[in-house]
Amino acid sequence: MVRGIIGRKIGMTQLFKEGEGVAVTAIEAGPCFVTQIKTEANDGYNAVQLGFGVTKRLNNAEKGHLKDIGQLQYLREFAVEDVTSVQMGQKICVDMFNVGDRVNVIGISKGKGFAGGVKRHHFRGGPKTHGQSDRHRAPGSVGAGTSPGRVWKGQRMAGQMGNIRASARNLKVIEVDTERNVLLIQGAVPGANKGLLLINKAG
Repeated sequence: MVRGIIGRKIGMTQLFKEGEGVAVTAIEAGPCFVTQIKTEANDGYNAVQLGFGVTKRLNNAEKGHLKDIGQLQYLREFAVEDVTSVQMGQKICVDMFNVGDRVNVIGISKGKGFAGGVKRHHFRGGPKTHGQSDRHRAPGSVGAGTSPGRVWKGQRMAGQMGNIRASARNLKVIEVDTERNVLLIQGAVPGANKGLLLINKAG
């Protein structure tokens, strides 16, 4: 059984549950189609490849891979324990989720461009007094002299912020609209509106 689905972020809104406002994210989840089944015997692991979205532009290799299924824009893999329960071309819809389910959502976070240490890593900055005039948002020391005599790999500094793969875990499903293939999930999920998302059942 497939435990995940591909979707697209619509945006955020709020619902009122028992007189209390709940912030939710609306996600267009599916429909997806099984485009490839990977088995331990052939590929070394069990997984299914799902396709989502329609496109007119495919190269010849992609057209051959998706023959008899359709011109799907996005292809992503999901791990499965038993591949015998899945068939090629099978349609996966949002009805695989129920209200109250917990899900993990993966997406590409919003890009913030080049950012300094205070914004990117929450550095506190330098002292605001004692003659300091230009150290308020400076990072401070980035390494020692004799040992190691260099800057550590991965040292937190200014640089590109955002635009990376990010996960929001253990979010609650508030509503499932099977007619419009819309999933309402409590809280925020990574990425901008219209961004691609992978929704997996938690646990």
